[in-house]
Amino acid sequence: MFFAQYYLDCLSQASYMIADEGTGQAVVVDPRRDVAEYLADAEARGFSVVGVINTHFHADFVAGHLEMAARTGAWIGYGRRAETEYPIRKLVDGEIIRLGDVALEIMETPGHTPESISVLVHEHHEHHKHHDRRVRGRDTVPYGVLTGDALFIGDVGRPDLLASTGVTAPELGAMLYDSVQNKLMALPDEVRVFPAHGAGSACGKNLSTEKQSTIGAERATNYACAPMSEAEFVAIVTAGQPAAPGYFAYDAVLNRKDRALFDPAGAPRPLAPAEFIDRRAAGAVVVDARGPQEFAAGHLLGSVNVPADGRFAEQAGTVLPADTDLLVVAPQNREEEVVTRLARIGFDRVAGYLRSPDDALTAVAEHVTSAGRLTAARVRAALQGDNPPVVVDLRSCGERGEHGSIDGALHIPLGELPRRLDELPRDRPLVLHCAGGHRSSIGASLLRRHGFTDVSDILGGYAAWALLSAPADVPAAV
Repeated sequence: MFFAQYYLDCLSQASYMIADEGTGQAVVVDPRRDVAEYLADAEARGFSVVGVINTHFHADFVAGHLEMAARTGAWIGYGRRAETEYPIRKLVDGEIIRLGDVALEIMETPGHTPESISVLVHEHHEHHKHHDRRVRGRDTVPYGVLTGDALFIGDVGRPDLLASTGVTAPELGAMLYDSVQNKLMALPDEVRVFPAHGAGSACGKNLSTEKQSTIGAERATNYACAPMSEAEFVAIVTAGQPAAPGYFAYDAVLNRKDRALFDPAGAPRPLAPAEFIDRRAAGAVVVDARGPQEFAAGHLLGSVNVPADGRFAEQAGTVLPADTDLLVVAPQNREEEVVTRLARIGFDRVAGYLRSPDDALTAVAEHVTSAGRLTAARVRAALQGDNPPVVVDLRSCGERGEHGSIDGALHIPLGELPRRLDELPRDRPLVLHCAGGHRSSIGASLLRRHGFTDVSDILGGYAAWALLSAPADVPAAV
């Protein structure tokens, strides 16, 4: 058996290729949209990809099933409750997909979404065949289970996402309880667990940084796998979930559609500064993927800062509209990377990018502005002054609970900011902060784009504020 996990840090997303080395047949599970890596690995090993399985309709990225099928002729499989615009193979509970000695068994594990499935991976060695061991009876312990967003390491999929319109969180929660507590926990302890997401994903609240686990380890350590009633389970898994980024509903719908294929060769073109400015004047939104410091030093008026070094795709999907032309200002020579990362969440309307941003911005200096970033000490002084600013905390509930907060700060997590702009005063200075100064640059640029005139953010974030507030007589930790 060949088994590979492909992990995208930016989206905390895992996809998989499973193949039988004897027959050369392979299946890819939950692929991303830029599929070159899977195709190269299959070609290098002489595999032919016969099938692509999505464990569910993803909300946090656009899956690459159509791209894979177009390049390989593979069938596209989903759980039986899935309805799509393109042809699919509907997979039912207990169905076996034989690749040779390697076989995949479908388990229906609804709850995160109604059509969610998990995939059990069986590897049958030669000596088993003579005893006619059946997969169905599971006489042999499965190698592993791909759990999609049903079971994560340290967590379970959230049942409250908009991905499944028409089904309520309590209904999904009840399904998830059955899937996790009765189905997945019925597997043997030694079965490896391979989830579709890891730490940082907004698909859950407590995800581990580990990339694989076992059923036994989850049984022992995962809060949602402990014995409890259905009512307790639904209450515990729906509480304290982070705000879903704005693009989730858009992607959940796009994954059902017969949409355009991603073409890495059809890259957006470089635009001369004058044309860039014209496109911007016509309504295109500028996304500036440089670091917060470079952005603060000088950027085009109205542009939104989403630094490429970070959770770029998720954060772009949080603060940018999905249905608008985009213009890209990227760190030098990273234009194609930025465009690919936007395409992974279905943001395909990139009109072009600015080549050599430093020189280009000089050429259109009348459209360039800078952003105020304040030290924690200056913010503290301003709070004691005549016209104290309103402080806005963009961190999650969990971060605030763990590290503390600035007295009197408004709490609006970055994921909720675009729809909560009305809660902010336009006649007072605003100072935004996150943990370290990355998200606050994004949030501050979004507010300026929406007409807030006096917006700054805290250099170094809450970490800098906490250092400032630490008692001076306590020796610093070495």
